[in-house]
Parts: sequence; structure tokens; C-alpha cells
Amino acid sequence: MLSEDFFMRRCVWVNGPIIVGAGPSGLAVGACLKEQGVPFVILERADCIASLWQKRTYDRLKLHLPKQFCQLPRLPFPADFPEYPSKNQFIDYLENYATTFELNPRFNQCVQSAKYDETSGLWRVRSVSTTTTAAGGGAEVEYICRWLVVATGENAESVTPDVEGIREFGGHVSHVSEYRSGDSFRGKKVLVVGCGNSGMEVCLDLCHYNAYPSMVVRDSVHVLPREVLGKSTFELAVFLMKWLPLWLVDKLMLLLAWVVLGNIKKLGLKRPSIGPLELKNTQGKTPVLDLGALAKIRSGEVKVVPGIQRFFPGRVELVDGQVLAVDSVIFATGYRSNVPSWLQDTEFFCKNGFPKQPFPQGWKGKSGLYAVGFTKRGLSGASLDAKRIAGDIGKIGNSTIA
Repeated sequence: MLSEDFFMRRCVWVNGPIIVGAGPSGLAVGACLKEQGVPFVILERADCIASLWQKRTYDRLKLHLPKQFCQLPRLPFPADFPEYPSKNQFIDYLENYATTFELNPRFNQCVQSAKYDETSGLWRVRSVSTTTTAAGGGAEVEYICRWLVVATGENAESVTPDVEGIREFGGHVSHVSEYRSGDSFRGKKVLVVGCGNSGMEVCLDLCHYNAYPSMVVRDSVHVLPREVLGKSTFELAVFLMKWLPLWLVDKLMLLLAWVVLGNIKKLGLKRPSIGPLELKNTQGKTPVLDLGALAKIRSGEVKVVPGIQRFFPGRVELVDGQVLAVDSVIFATGYRSNVPSWLQDTEFFCKNGFPKQPFPQGWKGKSGLYAVGFTKRGLSGASLDAKRIAGDIGKIGNSTIA
């Protein structure tokens, strides 16, 4: 005879929302729901919170913005943390956040599908255990709930382009999510594909380990100083936006960038025709905050090269005909949402895994569906969505959850 425990493992009723993802966004929703007195369950496919930060980031990483713009709801950063906390300090903050609010995510739970059942008016969320133990590995559980919060975020899966000849290249090929430091690249010629914040920082780090990086720049990019006269560029922009129109703030930011950084076009970096703040607001593209990479480009320690035509064994041909000898390739080509792979039959998300409605409307769908961490506005945008979601569920939930 099958035990009651067997059935409990197979089908679980959650008297509140299911939150998929235990990154900063999912944790923020959980903390805000705690304050509302609403029970919830957080499902996380990894074996820890914030797996992107813990397992897929480089050692030298720090928050690019001052800590006051990156704290989650209800808990500020410790006063003794620096203005730009390190990767490990941020992880410590998140661990403390999860403990303080008793969030207790269920780890090693990979959500395979989530579908709204029109007949019952409930969500059916199917997950598979990813633990390696004989007792728990591969076990399936179906969670049933009234609300579903998608908190898997913008960076769930790494993106690596399939460039012609890459399989014949023969050297070491990786995504930036696998990069920790330049220690294993000492003395090697490394092609870094991508010129965003990650690509720039990896090039800078490689220089510190006496490697020879070349950075592939295919598109235009805004590079701003992280600070101006000791003040955060982002903080200055936020202040100016209170008094001036966006287009004027953009012009002021570009003027300051020119004064501090000089003409980056001479370094092979072309600026977009749209200003950095407008580009961020309309397309979600984040400007690069320079931490020293431009100085390495000026000195010739980092070589800027155009797009890739194809790879050959030990070499790469560029679109301008140049051929470079290369030992390793690091793709700093970003991440994507994985929502379309598991969330079924919903008109709320686009095919690219982002809500169809732009910020600030993209946090709430139909039938109890919510999204957090898709604003392309970093941790502050996720925190704002988390408060809205918890408030919305709390209004309904407190009157119905017994």
C-alpha cells in the first residue's frame, strides 16, 4: 500500500504563492510577503541562494552602484560595508537577508513546467529534484497554488554565439560565467568577445595576471566614469533627473564622460547616437562604468578589435581581414531569460522571456501571475516590483488564507 508520505511528495498544496527563483528578486518578494503575513514557498534549482553570484561570477566583481541603490526591502547593508560591496560581501548580505526573514527556500528543485488550470483556477507547478542522493534524486513534485511569482530573472541562462570554426579552434573556449580570475591565463593571448561591464572587467583582470587580452567590439557602447569628483555617476544622474529633463541629463553625463575619460572613439569605442540614460530606459542597455579598462586600452595592454569572421585552429579571422593568434576565447556575451522553457500558455511574457509590458507595468499578469527582476533596472527595480507584488497578493490573500 502507498504511504501518505508518497502522496505528499507527489502533490503539494501551497496556501500562498509559489516563488520560482531564490536570487535577490525572489528573496525580496519573500521578505515583503512575510511582512504581509502571507505564507509562500520558494523553489530554487541550485543548492544555494543567489547562484548567479555564488557560482557564475568572477572574483574581482563588486557592485557597480553604491550600496544604497542595491539593498533589498526592509534590510539595509551593514554600515561598515564599503560604498561598493564586493561579491562576497553581497553574498553575505543575501545570506543574512534569507536568515533574518526566515525565507527557507527549497533547494535543488528544478521547475519543469507551470500552467494555469482554468477549471480549478489554480496554478500547477511541476518540479524535479536535482539532488544526487538515491533517495531524492529525480523525484517529481507537483505544487498547486493560487499565485505564481516568476523570479528567475534576466540572467538565467548564459548566451554563447555559434561562431563559424569555433569547434576547430582547439584552444580553451568558455563563457564569462565560468571565469573566476586570470590566474590560469598568465602569458596567454586571450580573445574576450563582448565589451559590456563583464568584458571590460575581465580584460582588466587578465592584465593584472600578465595575460594579453584582445577585446572584440562589434557594437557601439557608452562608457562612463564610475565616479565624478568622488561622487557616484549614477547617484549624480538620479539627482539631476529630479530637476532636469532626461535629454539634458544625458548631455551632461556625456560631457562629464568626455572630460574625465577623453574621446573614447580614438580607442576604437563608438558611442551610440542615443544618450546613456535614454538607451537604458528604452532598450535596457546598461552603460559600462569604467574601473580602469580604458587606461589599459590606452596603454596597449588591451587591444580593441572588430567583429569575428571565423575561427581556425589557434587563430581567429576578424571582419576587417586581420588574423590573430589566440590561445583562449572568453565569450562575455551575456545571459537570457529561461521563462519560455517552463512557463506554459501565457500571454504575459514575450518569446524572449521578458514581460510584454515595459517597466513599470510588467510586474503583474492575469490569473495570479507575477514577475519580478525583469525590469532591466537592477536591484532597485526588482525591489520596487517585490513591494508591489507582495502588496497586491496581501490585499487578496489576507482575506482568503486561513
